[in-house]
Amino acid sequence: MTRRPHDPTTPAPAPARRRKIRAASAAGLALVAVVGFARWFAPIWDGTPYPVADPAATARELEGHTQSAYAALGLPRAELADWPGAGLAADGHDCHLRGMRHWSERGIAYPPQAPGVVTVSDTWGLRGVPRAEAEPALERVRKALTQQGWKVTDYANSPDLHQAELRLELPGTGRTLSLTTYPGDRLEVAAHADCARYPSGTPLTGGGDPRLPAPSAPSQLRGESPAEDQLPAGAAVVADQNSS
Repeated sequence: MTRRPHDPTTPAPAPARRRKIRAASAAGLALVAVVGFARWFAPIWDGTPYPVADPAATARELEGHTQSAYAALGLPRAELADWPGAGLAADGHDCHLRGMRHWSERGIAYPPQAPGVVTVSDTWGLRGVPRAEAEPALERVRKALTQQGWKVTDYANSPDLHQAELRLELPGTGRTLSLTTYPGDRLEVAAHADCARYPSGTPLTGGGDPRLPAPSAPSQLRGESPAEDQLPAGAAVVADQNSS
């Protein structure tokens, strides 16, 4: 093989120039690595931001879910009971500061609360629900709500158990629903929303919590009759089935 002569018009890179090129390449790769690490580490350091949601709108949404549960229960003789903690509530005690930057502020048992972040809940209870009626009622709720997209996370419904309980979640929404029997022929229905930051300008109570509307669900036991287009998908159908 004949070697091609070196072109004198194109000088070969000097050793110093080659070192500069390698150094520049290494610096560029290091910068890319640093930027990539910073982007990866930022959510860990600062914490994932809480979603923003209007607590009053969330409360009405949760009431729609508990209204669907009441419609599916099919317990026309049950009455609304005086219940500890009943009603709509916005509370931030379980909504903590996120991210490693706050670890130094965290106590072992009581991490600091994230300001302006609350979870919303809707709770009420029924009386006059014997266990023999509660068990098939929970099964009706399970069937109706799973058809609406809910997923069962816990279902304890046996005569051998002290309590019967049905827990569900609506995937991808941060919404949960629970129905639990208690002694004295009582049944609790509760819906919860994950922690969310309320928008600036949200009306607050004298205690500094977001102001929520007055409870209305279950509407049939509060002397109200909501329009079908105000109920969640499937609730009106279930109500019609139970009344037939």
